Amino acid sequence: MTPPEAQGMRQIAGTPAAPPAVSVLPGQTDVTEISATETPATAPRGYRMVVIPLRADFLRAASARRQGTGSFLLQARDRRDGDSQTRIGFTASKKIGNSVARNRARRRMREVARAILPGLGRPGWDYVLVARPGATISRDYQDLLADLTQAFASVHRERPPRAEKPREARPSEERQEGEK
Repeated sequence: MTPPEAQGMRQIAGTPAAPPAVSVLPGQTDVTEISATETPATAPRGYRMVVIPLRADFLRAASARRQGTGSFLLQARDRRDGDSQTRIGFTASKKIGNSVARNRARRRMREVARAILPGLGRPGWDYVLVARPGATISRDYQDLLADLTQAFASVHRERPPRAEKPREARPSEERQEGEK
């Protein structure tokens, strides 16, 4: 059953009920939109933040380089797959608080990443930001920016190659060799 129509409430399909939310200046022919993943002040034109889609990629990043700061933990991994996309993921466990607190922590990390990642992120790398209880939500935004900048510098600092440690024989292996 359809409700009865009130007099004069009928609207013709081609006409908007309200003026558009975007105002167009005289002489301006097109309106450029900024997507939710671009920040006009920091992101280069056409830059898009790609989010890590799979749990396996989060786990691989967790086993690679990491740098803790007062605000969060940065995990970074060079994918070495030939893809030039820089991907990022955000994690806030239940230690952070209820869902409102976790979402707030993720939003803050996302904004900091939008500001810093275009300049300091490397192509072909995965980054994961892990929220810290209390700190990610309560720290000043400028401190978050400084922490992420410092974490990127530390993660990308050149390190000498790891020397392989000589493997010591386990007692069970010694017995097997002696019995032969």
